[in-house]
Amino acid sequence: MTTPEPQDATETQGPGGYAAARLRLLQEKAPSGPERRAALAALTDGWLAALFAAAAPPKGVALVAVGGYGRAELSPRSDLDLLLLHDGTAPQETVAALADRLWYPVWDLGIALDHSVRTPAQARATAADDLKVQLGLLDARPLAGDTALAAALRSTVLADWRNQAVRRLPELAELCRDRAERSGELRFLLEPDLKEARGGLRDVQALRAVAASWLADAPRDGLDTARRRLLDTRDALHLATGRATDRLALQEQDAVAGELGLLDADTLLREVYEAAGTVTYASDVTWREVGRVLKARSARPRFRGLLGGRTGPKAPVERTPLAEGVVEMDGEAVLALTTRPERDPALPLRAAAAAAQHGLPLSPHAVRHLAATAKPLPVPWPAEAREALVTLLGAGAPAVPVWEALEAEGLVTRLLPDWERVRHRPQRNPVHTWTVDRHLVETAVRAASLTRRVGRPDLLLVAALLHDIGKGWPGDHSVAGETIARDLAARVGFDRTDTATVATLVRHHLLLVDTATRRDLDDPATVESVAAAVGTVGTLELLHALTEADALATGPAAWSAWRASLVADLVKRVTGVLAGEPLPDPEAAAPSAEQERLAVEALRTGEPVLALHAQGEQPLDPEEPEPVGVELLIALPDQPGVLPAVAGVLALHRLTVRAADLRAVDLPAELASGPGPGPGSASGSVSGRDSGFVSVSDSATGPGSATGPGPGSATASGPASVLVLDWRVAAEYGSLPQGHRLRADLLRALDGSLDIPARLAEREAAYPRRRGVQAPPPRVTVAPAESRLATVLEVRAQDAPGLLHRIGRALEGAAVRVRSAHVSTLGANAVDTLYVTRPDGSLLPDEEAVDLARALEEALR
Repeated sequence: MTTPEPQDATETQGPGGYAAARLRLLQEKAPSGPERRAALAALTDGWLAALFAAAAPPKGVALVAVGGYGRAELSPRSDLDLLLLHDGTAPQETVAALADRLWYPVWDLGIALDHSVRTPAQARATAADDLKVQLGLLDARPLAGDTALAAALRSTVLADWRNQAVRRLPELAELCRDRAERSGELRFLLEPDLKEARGGLRDVQALRAVAASWLADAPRDGLDTARRRLLDTRDALHLATGRATDRLALQEQDAVAGELGLLDADTLLREVYEAAGTVTYASDVTWREVGRVLKARSARPRFRGLLGGRTGPKAPVERTPLAEGVVEMDGEAVLALTTRPERDPALPLRAAAAAAQHGLPLSPHAVRHLAATAKPLPVPWPAEAREALVTLLGAGAPAVPVWEALEAEGLVTRLLPDWERVRHRPQRNPVHTWTVDRHLVETAVRAASLTRRVGRPDLLLVAALLHDIGKGWPGDHSVAGETIARDLAARVGFDRTDTATVATLVRHHLLLVDTATRRDLDDPATVESVAAAVGTVGTLELLHALTEADALATGPAAWSAWRASLVADLVKRVTGVLAGEPLPDPEAAAPSAEQERLAVEALRTGEPVLALHAQGEQPLDPEEPEPVGVELLIALPDQPGVLPAVAGVLALHRLTVRAADLRAVDLPAELASGPGPGPGSASGSVSGRDSGFVSVSDSATGPGSATGPGPGSATASGPASVLVLDWRVAAEYGSLPQGHRLRADLLRALDGSLDIPARLAEREAAYPRRRGVQAPPPRVTVAPAESRLATVLEVRAQDAPGLLHRIGRALEGAAVRVRSAHVSTLGANAVDTLYVTRPDGSLLPDEEAVDLARALEEALR
């Protein structure tokens, strides 16, 4: 592309000529890049220079570009940062009139303008008070007028910056930290801000400023390439959106990828993340060096004072041994002077482990030297290398910066070749905080704190590092990951038995949490299937710790006391099976005395009866604040529409269900006139979310209905069936509603005077929707042979108020009985599992189950 010279831009002197030339330039098919940015800057230079000349400026005035425009980095929708500099000799009215003749044409074209009019003294004074102004002036570039005046200002500002660096660099570092806190880490965000997020263009500018201070300099390897990638992406974003935006929103990513000639949005994000990672690493190294220099400078005057101003021999540099060939020097782990990396293939891992163990950064010079000279490890690895890897992972949080230093120089992919497929790989589920590679490291960090709970901490740490390694391949990442983990574990030097254990952990790393939150733990088949998959108590112990570490490293929505308790319950049951203990009969459990009392009261009154308890204590005072872990008991006569009604009312009251149990209690009909004990029949359980569509035992021909006689229905001489729901609930906002309000709404829902669907529709309409993001349609599938007691349906859908109420309504007319339901939410996605049977308690034939799943899916659309 030919870059236009400013003096050849006479045809662009008028706004229309410049606008047309600018449009032609931006519509050229060449991809975004430095040449187009420079061409756009040159075109703009020529136009502004012509405007300046046409305004007949007085002597001693210069038009100066600052900031990004000063660096000639104009993106299609960038604003113009301009300074009208004057020496103070011209009348103020003349300078103001000149400014108007420059600024108004810019505004007329709709171009954003950041402008100021100052003398050199005023510019320096403003820069002294405002760090951002000083940073912009470091890139000052004269466009027209008195270029000597502009050059003198830039030289003076640079001198000021260097003279004040000891004071201003800590201020700049604090500015970068504040910005990172507000905007997050670019390399981990699904919708990153290319300028403001940590690792973005602002940090590149900060690194330039540090280099200009002459106190420290950033590692140069890859930094220019990273900066270009971020600028190219911003250019493409401006062209795709037609707006001056730096946020790479989800709905724009495919278009931006297309502008850049990339395969898809994931490819775009990986390249952006890699660029941001380069900038972040360079920033970490640079600010560490700045801190070291400033600390040395502050200590030197005091040292001289103690010596009375005399200069003595230079103190020797202190080196503290950390491991063989590794020492600490000046706050970093460095290589010993006598180390020979070319003769010691285990040295990179040993150095990394020593640094992490002592909470030290690994010197970038040492890592670079290791990458250039260290011999590859033999396969399988020697025991020393394997132990060093385990030590590194077991160091916890200090392992993260050390691992990133190894990654920055390509050492990780040299050690673990399959790592390349997960490097910087985005995770589209917003529940995930990190990219795949960082999530794996974070899981190892979390696992390090759990090593005292397991007999083989080395296997736990390695499995944590590899559990999602299959996400770089198509298909089920657990299945793909099992094969990769088996190969890598053997490569690292584990024997056949240990390799098989690591592979099993990777294959089943989601087994415990998925089963505990989505399956009926009272169903013997559930527990037996987990026991068969795990095989041994030792593997179960490791899998339990890996499950917790994985969830904690995923994000705050992935783990809670509720999930932890469900997983612990499952582990306890599976441990019993592996130890040869018999499973209890799920149909044999009797209701508690409290449940019987409520059932009798509900039968006697014919209306719902509610009770609130704090973790099994006395009923709560409805005027008191709701504590954590409140138990809500509801008993009501079995009748058509019970379960959708209860689910809808709880959803309307914004109750989050953590766990629940449901029983159909059969009572003698004569108890309808007075209290008394009664035998309990069957039971089911539910664990889940907002109002939870719960289980119903063999007492109805439909989900919660009693439209025909059944085992639990009341007859002239038989027992009467009462549903007892035992919920662990928390209020979504504020405190729990009062019990009498819940009861009143239940009565209205059951008699039809409360229109639950309409009320829930109002709430759903009020939910914020991200522009341009379309949730995938719901999906209902039949889980193959997961229970001997019921057919299992799995519903995956976008979470929304009353989703479970809609499921209940959709099943209301089906000729099935719902034994139990288990609900789980991860971010915006709900996974609800329903255990259903025919009215006689038998499993649905395959064809009927598929038809039911299809009908439910269609109803939820």
